[in-house]
Formats: sequence, structure tokens, C-alpha cells
Amino acid sequence: MNIRKLSINKACVFLGVFLLLAAGFISAAVYVLTRNTTAVWYVLLFSLFVLLCVICFVALIRRKLAHFSDAFCAMLDDMLSGAEQPRQAAEEESLFYKINFRLGRLYEVMQENKNSITKEQSDLQELISDISHQVKTPIANLKMINSTLIDQEVPVQKQKEFLAAQTSQLDKLDFLMQAMIKTSRLETGVISLEKKSQPLYDTLAAALGGILLNAEKKQINVQVDCPENLVVSHDRKWTGEALFNILDNAVKYTPEGGQIRVSVESWEMYVKIDIADTGIGISEQHQGAIFKRFYREDIVHDVDGIGIGLYLAREIVTLQGGYIRVTSEVGRGSTFSVFLPRQ
Repeated sequence: MNIRKLSINKACVFLGVFLLLAAGFISAAVYVLTRNTTAVWYVLLFSLFVLLCVICFVALIRRKLAHFSDAFCAMLDDMLSGAEQPRQAAEEESLFYKINFRLGRLYEVMQENKNSITKEQSDLQELISDISHQVKTPIANLKMINSTLIDQEVPVQKQKEFLAAQTSQLDKLDFLMQAMIKTSRLETGVISLEKKSQPLYDTLAAALGGILLNAEKKQINVQVDCPENLVVSHDRKWTGEALFNILDNAVKYTPEGGQIRVSVESWEMYVKIDIADTGIGISEQHQGAIFKRFYREDIVHDVDGIGIGLYLAREIVTLQGGYIRVTSEVGRGSTFSVFLPRQ
């Protein structure tokens, strides 16, 4: 007989038969040894009592096993069907509760991984769509310029203008690729920010150096108020990149003769950097969307840019434990407040 294939029912039957045979054998042995029928009856009654106890115990075990099996299968069915929350057993000290609890934790981990993969796929699809949208216009312009130069006789002066336009489109594509590389490296952790306690004044000066020429061309008055001895724990290179992106936007969207004011205020837990401009402003319904990748309002499509600067700025500041807050009024300007933790 193959014990592995023995069912619980058959095992119970064999156990009952074995106990009956054992009771009969013991009773016969007692009678042979004592010739006392009363003792035999006591042995038989005791054997029957033991048999009844064993039967009740086996029945209880079978009932527990059946309940365990049904509940276990129901939980597995919930997991296989993708239920958000599988059925949970009542909290008690039992084998099934322990297995149920661990299966529940396993399912939560599996669901988290599934949701993470779904989000990554969604983000990747959105990224591909964004890149396709951003690349489409420069490539179409380059094709048109190339076709015109090949198919038509163009005066030398016009050729120079076409080539200048071609260079502009190539620069835009190059800027887009560089921005995407930075974004990808930050998001995937290839680039890790190294925070050090260092003067914020130097970081801010480096960021301002990148926008002063364009500000002068538009006769924008740039004012700075930052203590030279203020030390903040931050990554100088990437924090400078974030501040430059905000300042660059301020220059782009501030009309000629406008004003940009940069002020730094030290708080107990954070350092607040305000970048205020007298630009076109941002409507309230769009203020939550300006930090999205490649987001640009319709009214600014005639201004150079791809809409990734503020997204990068927020990512950089967030990775350092800080955050950015914006207040704005259409026609009067905007204020971007960068909060960096002191430590």
C-alpha cells in the first residue's frame, strides 16, 4: 500500500478497525488470564470510550482541515482573480491565521510590484509621447529647410537665413536631448546628489551668471539680497542648475524693462530663496501643472523653450529634501519660493 496516496477517510477507517481489533485482543487476553467477565466488560467499556474519544478527535481535526482548506483555497482564488484585498481570517492564534497573514503580506508585496510596474510603463509611455511631440516640430522644420535648399535655387542671403534657422532647430534638439539625459539620470539614480555644508551665496552667484547677459539685453533690473556667510547643506552643481532654470524662466517671461528680485531668508529648519519677477504671471488653474515635464501654456509658445526647466528644478530640490512653492498673478508677475533644509 502506498502511504502517500492514503486518503484521510481511509486512514480513519483503518484507525477505527485497528482500535477495535486491539480492544478485542486486550479483552480476550484479560479473560484468558483472569477468567473474570466483569474485568472484560470494564476493558471493553474503556476501549469503547477511547474509541469514541478518538472518533471525536478525528472528526474535529477533519472539520478544522476542511475549514482550513476552504479558507485557504478562497484566499488563493481572491489572489488569482486580482482582488484588491483577499479575505482575511479572524485574528487568532492558529496555524491558518499565521499562513493567512503571511500570504496577505506576500500578496501586498506582489500588488505593490504590479502597481510599480504599471506606473513605470505608464511613465515610459508618457515620456515617449512627450519626446515624440517635442521632436516632431524641429524635425519637420529641418526637413522643410533641407528640401527647400535642395529643390530650389535660393539666393546666397536666403541660404544663410535658412542655415541659421537650421542651426537654431539643431540647437533646440541638442538642448532637448541634454535635458532628457539629465532627467533620466536623476530619476534613475545614476546621478546622486552630494550635499555639503557650503555657502549658498556662491551657488546663487553661479546661477545668476547664466542669465545676466539675457537680462541685460532686455534691460531687466536684477536685484539680489543674500547673506554671504549663509551656509546651507546642498549640492552646489545641481542646486545651481535648479535655480538657473527658475531664473531663466523669469527672464524669458518678463517683458523689457521689468524687474527680477532674488532674496534669501534663513528660517529655523529651512532656507527660503524667493525669485520674484514682474512677468506675465501664471493663472491659478495652471499653477499646479507648470512643474509637469514638457508643460507649456499656449500663450508662451512663441518663446523659446521646451517646458522641462521647472520639472528638473523641482526634482533636484525634492531629492535634497526641499520643495518649491509658487504664487502668481496674471499680468503682475510670479514668485517662486525654493525651500532647502539647512542640514
